[in-house]
Amino acid sequence: MGRLEERELLRRMGRGDTAALEEAMDRHMAFACGLAGSVLRGYPRDAEEVVSDAFLALWEHAGQIQPGRLRPWLGRVVRNKALNRLRALGGELPLEDDMLALTPDEAPGPAELLEQEQRRELVRALLNELSPQDRAIFLRHYYYGQTTAEIGGALSMRPSTVKVRLHRGRKKLKELLSGRGYPCAYADF
Repeated sequence: MGRLEERELLRRMGRGDTAALEEAMDRHMAFACGLAGSVLRGYPRDAEEVVSDAFLALWEHAGQIQPGRLRPWLGRVVRNKALNRLRALGGELPLEDDMLALTPDEAPGPAELLEQEQRRELVRALLNELSPQDRAIFLRHYYYGQTTAEIGGALSMRPSTVKVRLHRGRKKLKELLSGRGYPCAYADF
């Protein structure tokens, strides 16, 4: 969708044109569902509700969104709502979000987005400071969503060993992040 086209779509939504919202939903529904589903694995109904809430927020804030920024704005709203829902369900957060304090703002500005991306890159870089086996455990658990039993089977370890290594790895990452001046979201892992 071109910038001019998006400008018109946002303008129409801002004026209350429900057909414009339907068009935005047609264009971005797969993206929003994929993003919500990746955060809320195992909670499909909650993912659907998060997507609905995100499109409602789009409807309510269409006049405030910069043309060319609709998809990133929507992605941020979906991700934040999905993370909040996952926390409420007692689920496990993605590694970068588990380790770092995130801005609760649903539509962060460019500077905040850049800072969040830099923090995510830092967590990824710090993973390289872990042993190869611990790094493999972290990647399998946080990025591929494998359970401790699945990881243990793949790496010939007991699930309890995997849990201990995850705990120690989170503690080490927390120390490395704190040493670089980044606050960690949770004191205890």
